[in-house]
Amino acid sequence: MNKDYKTLGWMLIGFAVGLLIILAFVKRDYDSQATFLCERFQADNLDMKECPAHTSNTSWYITVAFGIAFLVLGIGAYLLFMPKQLIENVRKQFKPVDLTKLKDDEKKIYEIAKGKGGSVFQTDLIKETGFSKVKITRILDRLENDDVVERKRRGMTNIIVLK
Repeated sequence: MNKDYKTLGWMLIGFAVGLLIILAFVKRDYDSQATFLCERFQADNLDMKECPAHTSNTSWYITVAFGIAFLVLGIGAYLLFMPKQLIENVRKQFKPVDLTKLKDDEKKIYEIAKGKGGSVFQTDLIKETGFSKVKITRILDRLENDDVVERKRRGMTNIIVLK
């Protein structure tokens, strides 16, 4: 999970840096055009209030674009350097379970489901544990009676969800 946030952070930083570079070129080009227009209006003795460089909203659009680029850069940096504790809080919190009351097979099922983000297909449990279908069903019956998991029907199998 932590790696996903870091990858997204790097991607956002790369996008923001690319956007900032493009905006820098656009701003430089816009400024040179505005300077040219102002010099032409001044040379022709025209009123500066009518100069297109002074009446255009383009500079505001460029400023907003820079703001958005810096915002994306900040979000990327935040995701890249996000504390591990915060990442743990983002993950789903499960109902506290007293593992000492569970049998070894039940603990194994619980840990597999927890390791997969709180949900796992029943067929995957059979494959990962090597237990028979009957044994998995009986273990899940006990866990469901203890209010640890919930089974939901999905097609030809069940999905096991931690509570």
